This record gives sequence, structure tokens and C-alpha cells, in this order.
Amino acid sequence: MKLLQPTSDNKVDYLSQAAPTTMLGSCRATFPSPARVSFFDMSIQFKLGFDLAKHAGLQYDPLFLAPAQQTELVNRIERLPFREFEFHGYLGKRRIVSFGWRYEYSGRGVLKRADEIPDFLRDVRVKAALIAGSEPQELEQALVTEYRPGAGIGWHRDKPVFDRVVGISLLTPCTIRFRRIVDSNASKKSWDRMNLVTQPGSAYVLSGSVREEWEHSILRVDKLRYSVTFRSLRRS
Repeated sequence: MKLLQPTSDNKVDYLSQAAPTTMLGSCRATFPSPARVSFFDMSIQFKLGFDLAKHAGLQYDPLFLAPAQQTELVNRIERLPFREFEFHGYLGKRRIVSFGWRYEYSGRGVLKRADEIPDFLRDVRVKAALIAGSEPQELEQALVTEYRPGAGIGWHRDKPVFDRVVGISLLTPCTIRFRRIVDSNASKKSWDRMNLVTQPGSAYVLSGSVREEWEHSILRVDKLRYSVTFRSLRRS
């Protein structure tokens, strides 16, 4: 099981090819200094050696949903009323449906009330809240996204109105890239980078500095993929 692979520009790749055979798993990993990986109950928290304190907040649970739970969830998702993602008048290749709250990307960037989170997603939200360290009702928005072949997402941070983020991957593995600028005053930008390969049925949590200081993007997929993203709202 390959875990970490160094590349250029202070970059670390997470290349998990299979989940551990048990919940906590027993695996041997080789990786270069200064990066290291720590295994926790039900999740993996990434700790990069270049700055452990500022990188807290990224967790990954490769065994979040059992295969039967994944199949049931996909069957429900396929029936949802998806619409093309619209961003300032442009239509994206992915399709979405929002529950709880809907963010208007094409307008003034405001939150609007959406349909209530359906029961089948509320059950998943309970599990998501557990790994996020939140109460289920704090995850007020659920965004379901359909990625058709060729769809991805460019570099961004989630909108400031949102706080903690929990993402669940379904059907197809997906590479999420993370980057953080090292010195914004330098003549040539330098970045800390890493990749997380999310497997079907896995979940990740973004909080703390990885949510606030790091950008992320999703590489284009070559097969149909669904994701469910729960977000809490930032309270002023």
C-alpha cells in the first residue's frame, strides 16, 4: 500500500490503492522525511512535516460507507432532480442539487433556502457529523454532485459563508489536489502541494487551516462519479 510519494514543488501525493483489511488496518508504509502519516480510529489525519500546526484539519476515512450502503445511496441519488452547475452565466459539466441551503453562484453570491434534506441523506449526515466532530444539525447544507466523464473542479476555496466541510465519494476514485502558497511576496510563487485520492465509499473532512489557507481542485474523472458534500454555516 503506497501512501506518500514526493514530487516537485514541495508536493506530497496520497496514493492509497486499497483500504486496510481491518478498521484500523495493519499496513507498512515507506515515505520520505519530512512528511508522515498518522493513523487514527476510523480516519487518517495528514500531518506534513513542513508545518504540522498549520496543516491540521484534513481527515480521511477510507471505510466510511460499506458497499451495500454505497449501492443504496447511489440508487437514491440517481433519482434526484439534478441541474447543470451555473457560474456567472456559464454552465459546467457537472450537475448538482442542493438541500437545506443553496448558494447562488450566478447572482450576488447569497444563500437561499432550499428543500429540506431528505431522510436518506439525514442518515448519512449522522455518520458525517461523527467524523467531523459536529452535531448532525450543524451540517445544514447538503450538496449532491454528479460528475460525468470529463467533469472536474478548478482551484478554489469553499465560500466564506460555509465553515466545516465533509465530502463523500461514490462510484469512482477521484484525485483532490491541495495547494498553499509559501511566500506571496516572492517574485515567483512557490507552493506546498499534496494530492488525496478518494476511493468510493470514503469520506474526508476539511476544517481548520486546510479549509482556510489551502485551495483545492478535483481532477477530471473518466467515469461517472457522485459526491455528497455536507457543510456547516459560519456564524458571525
